[in-house]
Amino acid sequence: MREAFSNALVRLALADPKVLLLTGDHGYALFDEFRKRCPDQYINAGIAEQNMVGMAAGLARVGFRPFVYGLAAFVPIRTVEQIKLDVAHDSLPVVLLGDGAGFVYSHLGTSHQSTEDIACTRAIPGLEVLSPADRFEMTASMDRAYAANGPVYLRMGKSDRGDVHASPVDAISPGRLLQIRAGRAELPGLIATGSMTRTALDLALECDLSVWSAPSLKPLSVQDVCAAARNSSGLVTLEEHSVLGGLGAAVTEITSEHYPTRVLRIGVPDRFSEHCGTHAYLLREHGLDTDSVRTRLHAFCQDTAPTAAATLTA
Repeated sequence: MREAFSNALVRLALADPKVLLLTGDHGYALFDEFRKRCPDQYINAGIAEQNMVGMAAGLARVGFRPFVYGLAAFVPIRTVEQIKLDVAHDSLPVVLLGDGAGFVYSHLGTSHQSTEDIACTRAIPGLEVLSPADRFEMTASMDRAYAANGPVYLRMGKSDRGDVHASPVDAISPGRLLQIRAGRAELPGLIATGSMTRTALDLALECDLSVWSAPSLKPLSVQDVCAAARNSSGLVTLEEHSVLGGLGAAVTEITSEHYPTRVLRIGVPDRFSEHCGTHAYLLREHGLDTDSVRTRLHAFCQDTAPTAAATLTA
């Protein structure tokens, strides 16, 4: 997925000399091709992310299309004030790229882990939020971010989990869910985003469940969420993000007003990590590994569709 991101960025910059890449002293290997082919469109702003976002706002005001790259723990978390006041307040076309969201930078501890970035950015008026699940969604998300008339936050989580789509995604329409597979309507449906979409698809194949990917988290289509609810006995959301303020919250906000249904939110509990370890370890600690999700999913199936769930194998 990171290669798809880099390729899309180079393609956009070659086609439009107004595209600029700003980075806070990160991603050198990732941007080798960009610096080679578009050297005059690359700005290393140093370890000063707040200034970098302010710089991007100024560049956008004079007609440039800044793409601002940093770790998700810093862009957007360290720079929320600048994103809110310098960029979003005036609807400037700045694309914010938060890499390593969730527990990707596991060994670096809480300071470098980002499980609250969706919640922070969803609350900023006028800021679109994207969260691609594979290389195909990444390419389409980059095109969507470039085409947007206002600010966009693009979240990049664990990037090496494989494809969830069999072929390229034509386009990312704001708010629309992408159905990956159709399962049994008498069972819950899964709505996932980012790295957890692969987990959702793997478990859905075991249980014959429907799966939707949510590459666009803000806006989120009321019509699509309600359609998923109508075609399932309940909904399960999966995200490598806090259960507060992320995909699960967005889905329950919609269903509570428009189509009441049972919703199980699978995400990071409201607590910090107790220990340091690998990405796989932290997923287990927070109940996001495949085995833990499978256990909760089977219990939810039994609760919402006991007759149908009785035929499932654990």
